[in-house]
Amino acid sequence: MNTLSMPSWPDGGAAPSAATALQDEENGWRQRLGCGFVPVQSIFAKRLSDARVHLRDADLAAYIDAARVLCRLGRGPEPVLAFLEAWPQAAGRFGQDGLAAIMAWARGIGPTPNGDVLGGFFRALPALADALDGSARLKDYIDLLNAVARHTTVSIHGRHATYASHALPELIRVAPPHLKHVSLAGLRTWAEHGLRHDPHNPQRQADYFAMRSADSRAVFQDQRRGTSLRAHERRMDLYLRAFWNDAAPIIAYSEAFDHLRKPQPYTDDQGLHLPDLRDDRDGVSGLDQYRLILAHLAAHRRLSEPLIADNWSPFQRLCIEYFEDARIDTLVLRRFPGLRKTLLSLHPYPGEHDCDSARESCIRHRLTMLSRAILDPDCDYGNPLLREFVGRFHDRLIRGDSSTQEMAALATEYLVLSRLPSDNLPKIHFADSEIPYRDDNRHLWRFIDLDEDQEEAEVRAPEIPAAPGITHHYPEWDYAAGDYLPDHVTLHEHLHPRGLAEEITRLLEKNAVLARRLTRILDQIKPQGRDRLRRQEDGAELDLDWALRSWIDYRCRHTADARINQDIRHAERDVAVSLLLDLSASLADPIGGAGDRTVLSLAQEAVTLLAWAIDRLGDPFAIAGFHSNTRHEARIWHIKGFSEAWNDDVRARLAALRAGYSTRMGVALRHAGRALSQIRKDKRLLLVLTDGQPADVDVSDPEFLIADARQAVRELERQGVTCHCISLDIRSDEYVQRIFGRHFSVIDRIERLPERLPEIFLTITS
Repeated sequence: MNTLSMPSWPDGGAAPSAATALQDEENGWRQRLGCGFVPVQSIFAKRLSDARVHLRDADLAAYIDAARVLCRLGRGPEPVLAFLEAWPQAAGRFGQDGLAAIMAWARGIGPTPNGDVLGGFFRALPALADALDGSARLKDYIDLLNAVARHTTVSIHGRHATYASHALPELIRVAPPHLKHVSLAGLRTWAEHGLRHDPHNPQRQADYFAMRSADSRAVFQDQRRGTSLRAHERRMDLYLRAFWNDAAPIIAYSEAFDHLRKPQPYTDDQGLHLPDLRDDRDGVSGLDQYRLILAHLAAHRRLSEPLIADNWSPFQRLCIEYFEDARIDTLVLRRFPGLRKTLLSLHPYPGEHDCDSARESCIRHRLTMLSRAILDPDCDYGNPLLREFVGRFHDRLIRGDSSTQEMAALATEYLVLSRLPSDNLPKIHFADSEIPYRDDNRHLWRFIDLDEDQEEAEVRAPEIPAAPGITHHYPEWDYAAGDYLPDHVTLHEHLHPRGLAEEITRLLEKNAVLARRLTRILDQIKPQGRDRLRRQEDGAELDLDWALRSWIDYRCRHTADARINQDIRHAERDVAVSLLLDLSASLADPIGGAGDRTVLSLAQEAVTLLAWAIDRLGDPFAIAGFHSNTRHEARIWHIKGFSEAWNDDVRARLAALRAGYSTRMGVALRHAGRALSQIRKDKRLLLVLTDGQPADVDVSDPEFLIADARQAVRELERQGVTCHCISLDIRSDEYVQRIFGRHFSVIDRIERLPERLPEIFLTITS
């Protein structure tokens, strides 16, 4: 029998096999690594095999050398294991420069108390490579880590001890996935906010950098990229009212903190829920995407009817949702054809043969194709069943708007005829099946079991009145940082309860002498007569002087001036006033030498006279009170709105004033000023009646709320609103001038408040 002989090597031995050569190479790399940790040795062969796929020989040598350094840092096997697994996936993005920067950082932080973060850093490296494209940005990120470590590592010199940062490991864990939503500069701004606040409370700093605190999430959302719903909220509200006659509130939700399942727009009893940010997509701006989402939701609210979900299987419900969404989109385009380009740009156009029905479930793929074919007349799909149902769909809408029930019947029939055995496969084809402007259709379904449970709960539960009011979020100015804390204060807006209007009437009768004196002053400053407007092209009568001049110019062959008429305009005051009352607990204090009278009762009396005087002048005015119980519970109480008359309803609310809690002034100024700035008057005056400086129980630095109130006054000045403070605190010169500048008055004798308040107003506005 013939045998094959192995080729001879120069030394006369047999040539090694390929497996032997690979083993020799592995042993060489293992020797170069020189790491004796048993877990590292046990997985080294697999990690080396994976690394060969991604790395060239030179990069492979640098990879092994870096692992060797980590093995000698004294941090155990965890950093080495994490690095060996993660670096090959990140090497293509970061390159040799990135590896050098990482290893320089590892050498520096390894011997410190923060060295335990190395394992977490390397585990997050693939996600970081997806978010940071290039070694230059990686170096900036490492600089940020160094800054956080430097500011949050605690040293106790008396004990000669240094404790590891609580914030750094949290930052390393949360930063990579969130860098998809925010720039590196935005992440640095967010981190700097965390470093400035609670510098002596490591646990709170850890909560901030882990994004467990509301402050952290608010600051982070303020740094995110994209078109902000908040910046265009008023425009979207007007769009919804004008085009759809729908006054439902528009409520923003965040997509920044949901990684497992991305939330979709939806509508419920509270309003229309939209994402807080929208990036430009497929050539469509974020603003246009918001318009399309609102159009789709508003049409659903008007045209869709809920179905009993228990009557349908999950596949049937999915199919019905696609058909109903296609009906809604068709009716939207019928009413607003200008949206067609935007809609088709956002609607996916999956390839007819993109899904392999032998390996995965293609039901979403088929339904997306059907939806595209319904909305796009130029769609070229050749599937005969698909084209048949596109025709049947349009036949039902020729006669009118069709209905949800009719779409449900058509969808069920399509599902029966198009069903494939592979639809039940666990692997579902999701590519090109997301339609970003559509909602999650929760409004389309009612669940009988849940409804019954809810009814039983309503029977068992005691009747608790719902808390009235609307919630707003406002920023606050941090003077130490020179920046805003976004959404820092929660403001609850309420209509004030009613009391007895007769009490306010008695106050006017009590001050009848003062009212008569004010009447004389009002008669002097109230506009009288008419103003003549000359040189008008259109007017009530001819202006003879200018008509004669124009005639002379015409006869002299000069250009004649056509403004030869005059008109008469009734003179009127051009003033709008908003009165903001401090309703903090100190207003309940008694007045010395005045029996049982309190500061609040005098304020009621003064506001009554002022409101009566402003009403006599005819100026539009509003009245509101404010107080606070920490930044989570600031409150505004509406007493009179600009559109309300000075009537018994308003007087009844004014009679029911009560004092309590603290004085967080800045947020009240911003809220009242926002409404006042929308009044079209030449002079817009915000009067603040208070008896003390801004303060709240959750603020230990007295300068913080003073600086915030000063910043709020500056903001309103830029909007054309003048703020004037009337202070009942004789020591208010220390702070009131810093807040309001020259626009303040101090009433040193509080018993004269009913007399002085109207006089101050008339002096300011005359």
